[in-house]
Amino acid sequence: MAPRLSPRKAKRFLFASTLCFSCTLLCYSLLLRSPPSMHIEGYQQLSCPLPPASGGKKLLQKMPPCPLSAAALPPSSTEEPRTSTAWSGRNHTEHPQIRRVSPKPTEHQMYPLGNSTATPRYGHKRLPQAIIVGVKKGGTRAVLEFIRVHPEVRAMGTEPHFFDRNYERGLDWYRNLMPRSVDRQITVEKTPSYFVTRDAPRRISHMSPKVKLIVVVRNPVTRAISDYTQTLSKKPDIPSFSELAFRNQTSGEVDTAWNAIRIGLYALHLQPWLSHFPISQMHFVSGERLITDPAGEMARVQDFLGLKRLVTDKHFYFNKTKGFPCLKKPGGGGAPRCLGKSKGRTHVQINTEDIEQLRDFYRPHNIKFYEIVGQDFHWE
Repeated sequence: MAPRLSPRKAKRFLFASTLCFSCTLLCYSLLLRSPPSMHIEGYQQLSCPLPPASGGKKLLQKMPPCPLSAAALPPSSTEEPRTSTAWSGRNHTEHPQIRRVSPKPTEHQMYPLGNSTATPRYGHKRLPQAIIVGVKKGGTRAVLEFIRVHPEVRAMGTEPHFFDRNYERGLDWYRNLMPRSVDRQITVEKTPSYFVTRDAPRRISHMSPKVKLIVVVRNPVTRAISDYTQTLSKKPDIPSFSELAFRNQTSGEVDTAWNAIRIGLYALHLQPWLSHFPISQMHFVSGERLITDPAGEMARVQDFLGLKRLVTDKHFYFNKTKGFPCLKKPGGGGAPRCLGKSKGRTHVQINTEDIEQLRDFYRPHNIKFYEIVGQDFHWE
């Protein structure tokens, strides 16, 4: 038989057991009420007091903001911060003195490289650093579509007509139309009518005197015929090309009041621009070479914009049906992308005599234009 304890020893044993159990409960309670002394991965300690246990919202509002301790900042990481095993069994409410530190997104996460048709999650809407200002029916849409393939270009697809029709809306309205971009990217917009709008150079210079200007020019005779062809497709009842182009068909006097003819007087329209911008800040693209050598013309555009030559001959193939180059992916995957139906349409047939008279009319204007820009486009 086991020896029986005396009443005095039994009382001592019971007192010691109760004391030990009470101390254990007290220690456990203190551990639950106190913040951890170690720095947990993905978190940082805040050097501010605990919220008051009582006293209402006024005391809480008067508390100063909690400054971050630089020494407590965890190393940057792209992984989601995780708590230690000791805290994994706690409830989902974070301790009031512990703040989760979210990793800063990388540049690739902010905006992945690729075609500018993608919409970035980050970035800012900025005023354009480059504008395609003209000319109508010269090839401006092609230049815009070709350059926006570059990953460092963000381009507005539609024409905002801010500096000629919507200027009273203000720069904030204009900026809000632009696509989002990050610091390494250039924002570009296109409105061909700017080139022939007298107030556009002054207004653009007021926005940014350092903006880069791109002008796509084309043989003015061919450009006028293309302009007429487009108008005829929308208004079939308009007079013939000869009736609109000449005041007197017998004498061959050209009607410069007709917009299709007047746009081709490039030297005339260039003068207001040179009053606000140096010629070095303007780049002139040949509409003819854009068809025969798109990679060469776009290489010069990229140089002008300060971009690496990433849009190359691997991005183009010539569509014989449209008579115009189309875009393709360098690897050959996916269907090629051509411009709209209105691009590359067959021109209206104009009699040879009218064409020769227009060539004679434009010749002195073209020569003057060559001299100003320092480039011969060989339209004669």
